[in-house]
Amino acid sequence: MSIVPGLLEFNKQFVEEKQYEAYLTDKYPDKKVAILTCMDTRLVELLPKALNLRNGDAKFIKNAGAILTQPFGSAMRSILVAVYELGAREVLVIGHHGCGMTNLDTEGMVSKFIDHGIDPLAIETLENSGIRMEKFLRGFSSPAEGVMQSVKLIRKHPLFPKDIPVHGFIIDPNTGALEVLIQDYREE
Repeated sequence: MSIVPGLLEFNKQFVEEKQYEAYLTDKYPDKKVAILTCMDTRLVELLPKALNLRNGDAKFIKNAGAILTQPFGSAMRSILVAVYELGAREVLVIGHHGCGMTNLDTEGMVSKFIDHGIDPLAIETLENSGIRMEKFLRGFSSPAEGVMQSVKLIRKHPLFPKDIPVHGFIIDPNTGALEVLIQDYREE
């Protein structure tokens, strides 16, 4: 059974009781920071609490592994919008220990596609048109490697301003402890 009916019922009550008022803010990040991080469920509440961030303080961009796989993809576009349109003056890339993108099994993922009814011919067609599954589904050997790959891609991006610092961190998804990989002080 779907969870959607329960979500809709709760949402109606949430709005009627004006519970949203505790979260009112505008679209501009108060702390002028954009954070690229992983979509891991353990980080949803832990990461903002561990950084003392409240609703409205930061722009969060989430994907699998906090990695940028291409310079002109949606995550990089979001970072550029956060900087140029929404006033972010720093970028944080935050990976985490125990990430599912560590040593991701590309062949295993492709097998799961097929097990779920994706026609192998569709995968073959994608491969023949230049979409390489081993690149598209690429993970990393360690979360630190993934973070540094993203930091480097952001810094070297032809549309990213040179005066905006890009920092890299790893967070412990159990304790919230932050490990600094790189601090970038371009503005100072």
